[in-house]
Amino acid sequence: MRQNGLVFFFYFVTIFFQCVISGDKEALLGLKSDIDPTNSLNWNGNDFCKWDGVKECLNGRVSKLVLENLNLKGEIDSRNLNQLDQIRVLSLKQNLISGNIPNFSGLSNLKSLYLSYNNFSGEFPASLTTLHRLKTIVLSGNHLSGHIPDSILSVQRLYVLYLDDNRFTGKIPPLNQTGLKFLNLSRNQLSGEIPATPVLVKFNITSFSNNVGLCGDAFNIPCSISPSTSISPANQTPNPPTTGKSHRHRKIKKIVIIACSVGGFILLLILITLLAIFIKNKKKKSPETVAKKSETAAGGGAAAATAGASGSGKNGSGTEGDDGGSGIGKLVFFSGGGDTPEMSYSLEDLLKASAETLGRGTVGSTYKAVMESGFIVTVKRLKDARYPRVEEFRRHVDVIGRLRHQNLVPLRAYFQAKEERLLVYDYFPNGSLFSLIHGSRTSAGGKPLHWTSCLKIAEDLATGLLYIHQNPGLTHGNLKSSNVLLGSDFESCLTDYGLMSFRNPDYPEESSASSLFYRAPECRDPRKPLTQQADVYSFGVLLLELLTGKTPFQDLVLEHGSDIPKWVKSVREEETESGDEPTSSGNEASEEKLTALLNIAMACISLSPTNRPVMKDVLRMIRETRAEAAHVSSNSSDHSPGRWSDTVQSLPRDEHLSI
Repeated sequence: MRQNGLVFFFYFVTIFFQCVISGDKEALLGLKSDIDPTNSLNWNGNDFCKWDGVKECLNGRVSKLVLENLNLKGEIDSRNLNQLDQIRVLSLKQNLISGNIPNFSGLSNLKSLYLSYNNFSGEFPASLTTLHRLKTIVLSGNHLSGHIPDSILSVQRLYVLYLDDNRFTGKIPPLNQTGLKFLNLSRNQLSGEIPATPVLVKFNITSFSNNVGLCGDAFNIPCSISPSTSISPANQTPNPPTTGKSHRHRKIKKIVIIACSVGGFILLLILITLLAIFIKNKKKKSPETVAKKSETAAGGGAAAATAGASGSGKNGSGTEGDDGGSGIGKLVFFSGGGDTPEMSYSLEDLLKASAETLGRGTVGSTYKAVMESGFIVTVKRLKDARYPRVEEFRRHVDVIGRLRHQNLVPLRAYFQAKEERLLVYDYFPNGSLFSLIHGSRTSAGGKPLHWTSCLKIAEDLATGLLYIHQNPGLTHGNLKSSNVLLGSDFESCLTDYGLMSFRNPDYPEESSASSLFYRAPECRDPRKPLTQQADVYSFGVLLLELLTGKTPFQDLVLEHGSDIPKWVKSVREEETESGDEPTSSGNEASEEKLTALLNIAMACISLSPTNRPVMKDVLRMIRETRAEAAHVSSNSSDHSPGRWSDTVQSLPRDEHLSI
């Protein structure tokens, strides 16, 4: 009898789990019916853990769902989503999903939520504040409005909060979560005084920029006297009676007014004369005058960069003023395809901006330009540009400026005046891949990243590089870890692509030795043309840097030759012995993925360009490896900065770049 009872119990448990697992499948299909009208999700078969976007399952339940950049549209029914109650990571970013953000109260295990760059509207979802395991909230680039609720203080484990590029109003809650490391509330309609909590004062002004109503003494934004504190007529003191002394004062005052009026009239005549002379001389000035002005606007070479403009542009390319279409002496903005805020500053604003040198390199210098409004951009001043003719430069930079991809740092604007060439990009405060690997050290030593991070970064870079290569004849030309910046979601974004075409082969290079050894051997001569096969080689060297933490201050390929796999393994074993354990303590599955990534790197660094794979095949191999790895990693998030938290928290900001 007892034995029959046990059999019945196990039978009941089996039926129960089958129903639960079946529930996940039905929930996914319900979600698909909500947001996939074009049937872009290839969800077939009974094993839903192998469906596209299902990155991870735990005990047969969906724990990580990543559906990004798939043109998904429609509204989400919360009843379907809440059945996935074991989900840890949910990412639906860069789609066209609309409506209110659904109620997530059933996702009690959710740790990371990415809904950025969709068409969500309505208010901040109050259900998120009830999820006490939640660490990452990324809602950037939607149409959310209303107040940021004070109940967000109850999310005690909050690590990342990105609400930028929305329409939030009201005051900022007094965020006090000590674990909060990344915050972006910029480009909203927030107002009032920024709470000077110990947590918030650690963030710089860029976290709050482009909210015209915000102020705070702790952030050097003085709060003006509010209307409620102004003196009302009822409180004013009556005028005292007129005396002989006050009569004399009024008489003197009239004389002063008359004298000032006469003096002002004379001064006005002088100013009109000077203005006429200035206008007459301006017509005779060459474009070189504009460039010289930019060099002296804020003192020396760094201030020259502030003649550029930010990554905010109008819809459609446009210039300031009428220049006949040549762009000489003008600030030319590129269309962002709807991904850029409205331009809110001019060339004059940029001329007044303070500039800080970030680095000098092969094709010029890089500056951080901070405008009086607090808006920050990155400006690159090209040196000895190869295209002295205006039209040639414009044609080439137009090609670069049209590129828009989630793994590229977008070129927003350019400026040219005779020999002066300036390029303006978005400012990325999260630093570079070089800093992620090496910290603040400039030596060759660094820490190899965990294999899941290596795969994530490799896919980001391969995706961005393939997008560049899909434009005939276009190359990156200068791929290295310092030219990879970390985006708002810690995605890897390529910068400085296409700039090596501006390099003048007749001028010696001023770049570090490591820059040379990223390049394919056939392209180290500056007179040799850059090729996409050479980019593949640089990509392979960068993979070796990820796997070993070693910057190529020597030629890794020639130095280690066919022993590269043995060298990589020995480096990672040294880290394991030191206690860092980058390979998850020798786990066989992780070793297999590392070997697969190493094989991809070896194919890329073939000395023969014809033997190297094209980026399309490289990306395919990486994605296949990641798909298999999704069943191996049970505690990591491919899309959460918490995956790299130990490294990212110590990242220096505004680190110097070698361009």
